[in-house]
Amino acid sequence: LADAIKAFKLRSGIEAMFRDCKTGGYNLESTSADGQRLMALILLIAIAYTCAVLAGRNSRQMGLQKYIGRLKELNRLHRRHSAFWVGLYGQLWVGAMEFWADLAHDLMRLKPSKLPYFRKGLRAMSLIQSAL
Repeated sequence: LADAIKAFKLRSGIEAMFRDCKTGGYNLESTSADGQRLMALILLIAIAYTCAVLAGRNSRQMGLQKYIGRLKELNRLHRRHSAFWVGLYGQLWVGAMEFWADLAHDLMRLKPSKLPYFRKGLRAMSLIQSAL
């Protein structure tokens, strides 16, 4: 039974990877590539996927996932986002924070009681930037 459970866990991880590569992130299915071009594209996706997963795992180990995506939803037993998703969209989160920083600072002046939360977010952003 333990071996069957271990094998099934591996299978679900592999299926998540295929989803990420096909429709969930890199959209390989819509490229219509074949032959040499398909092989080059798959190699490029493998490198990019590895980088995103490593960045996501690093962010999770640093405790930064809660800033990038919700850890849990009501009545949900498992985490919402994969290490790939966290690694891929963590960079976008940092970019959005930088883009909206001036507006966020203005809003924080209106609600000084929320300043500690804003500072936590800024700290997380700097940690994510250093991790990526």
